[in-house]
Amino acid sequence: MLAALTKAEIIDRFKAAPVTQLDGLVQVYGDCPADMRRDFQLPVASFASDVCRRLYAAGNRKPVKFREAGIIIRIGDVRTNLTDVVARPATRDGGEKFTRIYLPSPSGADLRKLRLEIVRAFYRAVDGIDLDDEGATKKLRESDPVTRVEDIQSEVAAWRERGEYAAGKTDEDYLKLMRGVHLPGVATKADVMTFASRLFLYPELHSAPFCGRYRSCSFRDAIALVSEDPAVRLAAYLKIQPLMLFGQGHGDRMNGAVEAYAKFLAELARCKLPREDLVKLLDDADEKLKGVLEE
Repeated sequence: MLAALTKAEIIDRFKAAPVTQLDGLVQVYGDCPADMRRDFQLPVASFASDVCRRLYAAGNRKPVKFREAGIIIRIGDVRTNLTDVVARPATRDGGEKFTRIYLPSPSGADLRKLRLEIVRAFYRAVDGIDLDDEGATKKLRESDPVTRVEDIQSEVAAWRERGEYAAGKTDEDYLKLMRGVHLPGVATKADVMTFASRLFLYPELHSAPFCGRYRSCSFRDAIALVSEDPAVRLAAYLKIQPLMLFGQGHGDRMNGAVEAYAKFLAELARCKLPREDLVKLLDDADEKLKGVLEE
């Protein structure tokens, strides 16, 4: 390749300064003409730095300062859509691990492969550990709020539906996960379904069922039972606070649904409204909950 370049082009490439970001962790060189460096050097550096920032954030860590780059990316001069991403782990004389990544064609590089190699390079440089593809994929998903929530909800579903436990986790761990807000301001389908599963009333004492025969009842059934058993009114009142705490934090639509159910429960506990009005309040709350996931 060098034989095909003019002396001026060779000098230009050798003199071209790298783009360094994220406290020296990421460094991008351009083994390519000036126009390709202008088009790709900064975007590639920003791409790699963004991946690393999310990894820092996922671990609640502050960026570490690097005297020498831990992730060195070189972009080549191939202008066709060559997808190759070539990673070469290395170790400096002082024992510091770093990784060289080469993109022959910066415009055609496989972005999924590049992300994984950046993740692996990050953990080599920052923590001195080597990850396989499975481990790098897990770390990458944990660094993205959406995929992280998907994985948490999948794990909770496996525990709830099939009794499967991840290593080291207990029932209390999963109950905490169910109560948590993992993606603030957003209600996923799993969030809505889990909330809907809690729309039941239970007697304060297991030995004292509603009306002497019901161990639980839905909110709609409670409308018919509230005049028969004062314990239904107490259960409705006691349900308001935990329902508000459990349902809030998932966005305006979800908050609206939660508040509508709280209003219904408050009126059910007061037992002053006619049955028809209580039904209307519950219908309104149900419609709001159905609308949470609508576009």
